[in-house]
Amino acid sequence: MSPDNNGRATDAMKQDLSEAGSHFKGAAVAAGDALKGAASAAGDEMRLGKAQMKAELADGTLAGISAAENLGSASREQMDVLMDKGRDLVDSAAELIRERPLASFGVAFAAGWLIAKLGRGSSDK
Repeated sequence: MSPDNNGRATDAMKQDLSEAGSHFKGAAVAAGDALKGAASAAGDEMRLGKAQMKAELADGTLAGISAAENLGSASREQMDVLMDKGRDLVDSAAELIRERPLASFGVAFAAGWLIAKLGRGSSDK
């Protein structure tokens, strides 16, 4: 060690270490602030997502209720269509009976006889 240094190197090293410590402390504070900011932003996003989810669930529920309300009307519409088809079928049968009464009687008699025969056959066993 030269006499003209008189501990200047030690003082410089101490100064450099102190400055490095200050920078590391600043980095740790910045990292903590960044984490706090990220947590806050994540919390905000979670709250926003939760609100959007609730809104979608509410809209879905309202659409389901609306569908249930329309179910009665749709059922009535389908019943009306079936009733109209049934009336058309009865009208067609009535017209056929008027046009060919003897053939209609023969078919009805044969169908009755067949049903009676089937009914007796299953009760004999």
